[in-house]
Amino acid sequence: MITLGIDIGSRNTKIVFYDTSNQSILFSAWSATEVNPLQSVHSLLKQAQNSYGLDLPKEIACTGYGRKLWKGNSKVFSEITCHTTGVRYFIPEVRTIIDVGGQDAKIISLTPEGKIKDFVMNDKCAAGTGRFLEMVAGRLEVSLDELSELALQSKNPLTISSTCVVFAESEIIGMIAKNTDPADIAYAAHISIAKRIITQLSAVDFTPPIVFTGGVAQNKNLVQCLSELLNTTIITPPNPEITGALGAAILISQTEEYN
Repeated sequence: MITLGIDIGSRNTKIVFYDTSNQSILFSAWSATEVNPLQSVHSLLKQAQNSYGLDLPKEIACTGYGRKLWKGNSKVFSEITCHTTGVRYFIPEVRTIIDVGGQDAKIISLTPEGKIKDFVMNDKCAAGTGRFLEMVAGRLEVSLDELSELALQSKNPLTISSTCVVFAESEIIGMIAKNTDPADIAYAAHISIAKRIITQLSAVDFTPPIVFTGGVAQNKNLVQCLSELLNTTIITPPNPEITGALGAAILISQTEEYN
């Protein structure tokens, strides 16, 4: 049986076609969430149909901010459950999940058996999310990928003291005005986010192995900053952007229902 997982996020929309008999991913893709989120979904579905001949299956599950927008025959699952399931597909031994997206950050603590033990979520402040990195990249006039590479070149690490993204932006503007090396500013931004994530981690009983997922997990410098501050290896799945959609596609094939 083929299932479809749809993750409509605030910044990006992701889909995964999943073969339940082989427990394998048939197709996955993501794109920026448009003003009309469903348009993003339909564009990705068209890509799957044109490239791989995959038609809309009967079993569909949705998650993410826009999980209730899809009005077709589908089930709705929480982001916490979907990311847990998707991450465990790649790394079954995971005990702690860090999920950082464009607008929020989640920490999920698991039991040795892989059951959800506890979680915390930050969806009120952009300072610990991908939105903050987008702001910094915009100020330094580089892409997000370039921002990560730029931070790796820092030779004089700085600190951004503000915990609010608005005041942090003012700090960065001040640094730029003083002709501060952009690499040092980029590094300071990554350390700032890493510290915010660690503050969230302290709210749960976290245990390695720690897996970093979500779109922001593709940022190599942030992964490195977290590893150094926590003094442990931070694992990233092969495709961290799709774990929510993958989890939804897997859950729809199981008999137990989640809300």
